[in-house]
Amino acid sequence: MERRRFGNTDLMVSAIGLGCYGMSGAYGPAEDAESIATIRRALDLGVNLLDTSASYGEGHNHCLIGEAIRGRRHEVVIHSKSGSPRDSRPDGLRGGDPRYLRRTCEESLKNLGIEALDMFCMSRVDPNVPVEESVGGMAELVREGKTRFISLSECSAESLRRGSTVHPLASLQMEYSLFSRDAEQQGQIEACKELGMAMMAYSVLGRGMLTAAPPKPEEFEADDIRARLPRFDGLNLEQNLRLCSALEAVARRKNATLAQLAIAWPMARGTRVGTFIVPIPGAKSRKHLDENVRAADILLTADDLVEVDDIVPSGAAFGTRYAGGQMDRLNR
Repeated sequence: MERRRFGNTDLMVSAIGLGCYGMSGAYGPAEDAESIATIRRALDLGVNLLDTSASYGEGHNHCLIGEAIRGRRHEVVIHSKSGSPRDSRPDGLRGGDPRYLRRTCEESLKNLGIEALDMFCMSRVDPNVPVEESVGGMAELVREGKTRFISLSECSAESLRRGSTVHPLASLQMEYSLFSRDAEQQGQIEACKELGMAMMAYSVLGRGMLTAAPPKPEEFEADDIRARLPRFDGLNLEQNLRLCSALEAVARRKNATLAQLAIAWPMARGTRVGTFIVPIPGAKSRKHLDENVRAADILLTADDLVEVDDIVPSGAAFGTRYAGGQMDRLNR
């Protein structure tokens, strides 16, 4: 697995990372033993970038990763988000409050069983806390050795620039895929290039839609978050699956699966615009991990990218990424 320098840091990370969200029940049940085996298999294959969050399973995800990397900490780059409270907390702390960020970082270290994170990421910009104040609080954690680098997720290009005046930001994490291209339209990719940051692309598989076996809404478990996402609503899903069918023809010509095409696409886009974009597709089984990792061998030419754009131009997906209220929390 090729490794590249992660933005303005000295970290060398795999061209494809592993998103661990689904290992804590976000998309239906997951088996801890298989999830642990999947993480260890990823390390064996050279995938060293793991993405997690304090909010995934309320600590479950961190405990799971801690078990999986026991004795192998030196092989792993851990990017962990803070989680972003949506409701009033008993302690009154908001998601962008430096005190909340500190507490979350320290709890994450305890659950992971490690001494320091490689990257600590604020999950959303809090509209009631200046981003400079939040980044300043995270910078204190760097100085104390609790995290090596800091980053932001789902924020605006303006917030990236403002935050970077306080302390260097290693990366931006944002949903970026064939179906979600806000980062192009809103200027985040350009800001990452300007600031020397990497970009982590999550949900590159469209939460399972951009695969050979897209999920069926009638089979969703009650706690599957896709049951609440507009893109999985009746007519929207039907139209989106038509787009997927058209993309499968491109994948076949590249001797790839649809999932592999979807993972290779953001890497190729990053190369084209001069920004290191690392996809972090989720997998909770070794079978799906192995398929995803092989996407690193797929070379998409300029002509391939034009053809894909003709099929799914920016904004082609039907339905928003999240329901209305959740969309308001993005691009701040």
